[in-house]
Amino acid sequence: MLRFFIDRPIFSSVISIIILIAGGASLMTMPVEQYPNVVPPEVVVEAAYPGANAGVLADSVAAPLEQEINGVDDMIYMESSSTDAGTVQITVSFQQGTDPDQATINVNNRVQSAMSSLPQAVRNQGVNVEARSTSILQVVALSSKSGDMDTLDISNYALMNVIDELVRTPGVGNASLFGAQDYSMRIWLQPDKMAEYNIAPMDIANALREQNAQFAAGRLGGEPAPQDQAFSYTVSTPAQMTDPSEFEQIMLRTTEDGASLRLGDVARVELGAQNYDFSAN
Repeated sequence: MLRFFIDRPIFSSVISIIILIAGGASLMTMPVEQYPNVVPPEVVVEAAYPGANAGVLADSVAAPLEQEINGVDDMIYMESSSTDAGTVQITVSFQQGTDPDQATINVNNRVQSAMSSLPQAVRNQGVNVEARSTSILQVVALSSKSGDMDTLDISNYALMNVIDELVRTPGVGNASLFGAQDYSMRIWLQPDKMAEYNIAPMDIANALREQNAQFAAGRLGGEPAPQDQAFSYTVSTPAQMTDPSEFEQIMLRTTEDGASLRLGDVARVELGAQNYDFSAN
């Protein structure tokens, strides 16, 4: 057979050209995946319980969620991880070929059934359910060469300008910010001052909720109105506080003679990070 093509070089060349053309045409239509599905699809459930340790999380959050999620369609196994930072993550693995979107819906339905068994603080934070791989594809570090931005500024720049773009990239399941330090108004209470004025932390928390809020103030000149009423006006109230000096003016207590006790009298207010549990350098 080999001798047949050796004795006929023109015929052999024509056959090779036909094979080359057919291969090039097939290459244009052949589906190619950069990362083929070689691992089972995974759905990740995340919850936060501020102030709780790993033991409390495992008993009051992870256990009810695992009990409800266990046995979901096409599930192979699941594993959970609770940390002393107040976060719990449950990874549910499914059989190869399972539709990740449908698996996410099935897991989310089970999570909603368990919500009534979770602590109120966890329900307020919300439980996140996403279909994604737990393997890290890439780690990117940001820095300020000029030194004008500190860690807090860089973290918030990444949160507002980088993370959202990465999450919208096709094929990216999720993007996480290690050592995230979101801007937050930090109120450092002074125990000696609070004891002097007989103020409890709960009194300060209630004053913050009542006075740092947005309200619907209504309208002036709305219906029913006189026939000669030509205009109606929507009343706009000041937005939520954004400056430390505004928080310092929050009223904690007043007396009949006009004296007042403000937040700045018993606490130090500054713009800082939401939490300092994790540091990245």
